[in-house]
Amino acid sequence: MLFQEKEYEYEHKVYNIEHLSKMQKIITKSTDKKDGLYDITSEVHAFVMESKVKSGVIQVYVQGATAAIMIQENWDDSVQNDVVTLLNRLIPAGIWEHDAQDNNGDSHLKAGIIGPGETIPIVNGKAGLSTWQNVFLCEFDGPRSERRVVLTIISV
Repeated sequence: MLFQEKEYEYEHKVYNIEHLSKMQKIITKSTDKKDGLYDITSEVHAFVMESKVKSGVIQVYVQGATAAIMIQENWDDSVQNDVVTLLNRLIPAGIWEHDAQDNNGDSHLKAGIIGPGETIPIVNGKAGLSTWQNVFLCEFDGPRSERRVVLTIISV
């Protein structure tokens, strides 16, 4: 899908964006525990390859106020487990004002600290992750039958 406008004005300068294009895909993932990291790297790599984009960025964004996206080491589960342990110690459940509404105040705070998205460069047609980096969907209010992650590629 191409941008509709060929030019836009910002701070009284006109920029030509005709050379930019974007593609978008939504992936879904189910989660099986309250707090956990779920590896979505293969889906990110597959979309970059499918796009045939050689240079640009891929934005990975999770929809929902109690989930996040994180780039983290993929060697084994220990780092992912440590992330969950750290966040549970920093932000314990059951003590937040929001808990009076739906008992997930900690989930909102964890997601807010980590953030809903990551931007990864596309270099020579591949996601610019290092050997030890993977992309994780962070669940803080599961289990959920479906989490939606929006993948957006912008080529340059």
